[in-house]
Amino acid sequence: METNVESNTAINKKIGRRSRTKECLQLVIRNKAALIGLIIIILLILIAILGKLFMPYNPYVGDLSQSLQGPSYNHILGTDEQGRDILSRIIDGTKISLRVGVTSVAIALSIGTVVGSIAGYYGGKIDTILMRIMDIVLAFPSLLLAIAFMSALGKGIDKAVIAISIVTIPEYARIVRGCIFSVKENEYVQAAKVIGNSDIKIIFKHILPNIMSPIVVRATLGISTAILETSALGFLGLGVQPPLAEWGSMLGAGRGYFYNAPHIVLFPGIAITITVLAFNLFGDGLRDALDPKLKNRG
Repeated sequence: METNVESNTAINKKIGRRSRTKECLQLVIRNKAALIGLIIIILLILIAILGKLFMPYNPYVGDLSQSLQGPSYNHILGTDEQGRDILSRIIDGTKISLRVGVTSVAIALSIGTVVGSIAGYYGGKIDTILMRIMDIVLAFPSLLLAIAFMSALGKGIDKAVIAISIVTIPEYARIVRGCIFSVKENEYVQAAKVIGNSDIKIIFKHILPNIMSPIVVRATLGISTAILETSALGFLGLGVQPPLAEWGSMLGAGRGYFYNAPHIVLFPGIAITITVLAFNLFGDGLRDALDPKLKNRG
């Protein structure tokens, strides 16, 4: 009998989650700005996956006789200082920027969730120690701290992922901690304790699934921040290294030719702007869809 009750409860939870997901998706679609952001993100993902099929040229092979050529029929976005096709390099750079952004957020979110869960659930001295460590990290501007880590770790795409992940862990830790503080005294949490569930099970099965809304929204917005910081590190020559076609490193390499060939920095800059704007629009729409207060207000 108890088994049947548990199975029915599990089925009801799944149905409830599906209905909430469907409702959230409908609200995002109704939000024109969020829908535009979502469409752009889907296009970027498709470009990252299928980009090689649409590249007019090899992004790493240049022709010095064609260097610094402006947009033309043969090179729609022009060529760079080494005669490489800028459109092909921007397409190839899409997967690099998305990879760094998504991976760094995934790492920071995983670690931050664990730290915030421990601090929020147990409180006391554990909370004080963990949060003071997070405060120390937050005391420094994230980009400057990322530069410091890059100087210590060295250059490269993997090092950039690690550096960006470390500097963004406190944001997710504080969000998770605050959310757990607000729900850990609720009846369903107390009931889970009474029937003998372990702390880990209570945190990951009963608490976290009910506070995912702000975490998901922050993670979505965090991807745009990670892409910006990746571009900044690449611009400074500390992030993704040539010949990889990362948008920030393309900006850094082309800044010396800005007055003679402004298209070298213009088009990578537009790519960064559109990508960051897309994630911000979608993140804002997702926040509006997941926030009950905003839904009721609409």
